[in-house]
Amino acid sequence: MNVVYKGPSDLPLVIPVFPLPGALLLPRGQMPLNIFEPRYMAMIDEALRTSRLIGMIQPDVNAGNRGRPSDLYEVGCVGRITQFAEAGDNRYIITLTGVSRFRIIEELPLLAPFRQYEVRYDEFTVDFEARAGEDVVDRKSVLTALREFSEANGLSIDWKGIEAASNEALVNALSMMAPFGAREKQALLEAPDLKTRAELLVAITEIELARRDDGSESPLQ
Repeated sequence: MNVVYKGPSDLPLVIPVFPLPGALLLPRGQMPLNIFEPRYMAMIDEALRTSRLIGMIQPDVNAGNRGRPSDLYEVGCVGRITQFAEAGDNRYIITLTGVSRFRIIEELPLLAPFRQYEVRYDEFTVDFEARAGEDVVDRKSVLTALREFSEANGLSIDWKGIEAASNEALVNALSMMAPFGAREKQALLEAPDLKTRAELLVAITEIELARRDDGSESPLQ
């Protein structure tokens, strides 16, 4: 990115949010998005006029059962618009590059077509340090889980690219792309460090493979 964010103080305390089920953005990860709803096109227009930052967050369908007033999970990830194109048919094609996770504090009054939240980043300072904790990731376990999952699902994997990826890029990219459910995606997002996220990724993958082997219904789709 052209802009370097060194810590929480470099980010705005109020951001527009894009609620999207199953969407997991992580720091330095890249998420392509096809924007066509008028309210979210307005959100992109406003972001391009200001900070170019948008918060990605998942809706929480069980929020009411937990006694929470918001219908969103409490933690999301803010990303910067690093690519933008007009498709010519009332669509925007953008890429968000993840910057830092955030925790929502409260929703602001609806003064625009899209939702805006006051947020904080202070508990996620590790996100501003690229490749933090890479040396303690069990890369072999991650690759083994990926190989078993790809074989079970008939997936074609670019192993040359995988081998060249750093531990952070590998774990975060696999977490973002994996076909897991909202709860699993949220757990991966909220993992306190890269090592924990890698271990969780392996565990979820192994559970999914075990369920398929014994014919159980998968909860991850």
